[in-house]
Amino acid sequence: MNKLLVPYDFSKSSKSALSFALQMAKKASACSITLFHVIEHPTASAFKTMGVNDYNPMEIMYMKKLIEQVEVKMNQTIDDASVGQVEVKQKIKLGNPDNEITQEVENENIDLIIMGTSGSEGLDEFFVGSNAEKVVRYASCPVITMNKAANLDIIKEVVFASDFENVTDDFVRRLMSVCSLLEARLRVVIINTPANFTSSRLDNKLMDKFAKEHEFGEHTTEIYNYSNEEDGIVAYAEDIGAQMIALGTTQKKGVGHFLKGSIAEDVVNHAEIPVWTFHL
Repeated sequence: MNKLLVPYDFSKSSKSALSFALQMAKKASACSITLFHVIEHPTASAFKTMGVNDYNPMEIMYMKKLIEQVEVKMNQTIDDASVGQVEVKQKIKLGNPDNEITQEVENENIDLIIMGTSGSEGLDEFFVGSNAEKVVRYASCPVITMNKAANLDIIKEVVFASDFENVTDDFVRRLMSVCSLLEARLRVVIINTPANFTSSRLDNKLMDKFAKEHEFGEHTTEIYNYSNEEDGIVAYAEDIGAQMIALGTTQKKGVGHFLKGSIAEDVVNHAEIPVWTFHL
């Protein structure tokens, strides 16, 4: 894990994300962090080309001034951060936030996105929260979302909820890498709901087989009954006092599929603790 991306709009949640990224970078060593700010503007594409004859010069002046102001604020944020040996740089883009983030991941081979789930208000702000769901859905790297400050050192219990269908080796490898970095125990759980009921005997065999195949280290397995998957994941994490939730996301459809993208996105919106997500 060498490159971390922190979408940043100067809101409280994005500041919490930066603090968490700094903690992770220091613990992982040799990490770099990019503060990534996207300015949404209806004429951003025209401004980018700068070749549109009928483009309003006042708009160009306004955008240039806005970019300069954001650069100053971003540099001040970096100066104020207790970065130690961590390399922190900033990047500003014009366009659609979730599109720009996912494109940045591809272009720069980002290893992990850490972002807040609620943003600040105002026409020229980034609106981190409104884009978190889309980033979780489409980013090609893992994403950690959070709606409040979190201390990396206290994360010792990570809930991994799944139906264990189509879970790739790459997903497990990345998940175990995070648990290893955090020195945290994995709490493997199946959320059993009335709409998708399965027997405890079958579920226990499924979890034990999965853990054995992937050579999990210290972990626990449990079946948790709840009315729906999204709320059940959050409730289970609260009940056992976990400090992080890990979920797989997939675009598959159908009642029989447990962790559709919408479930992971709902958990991201409602969990009070950091949520780690990655495509299955």
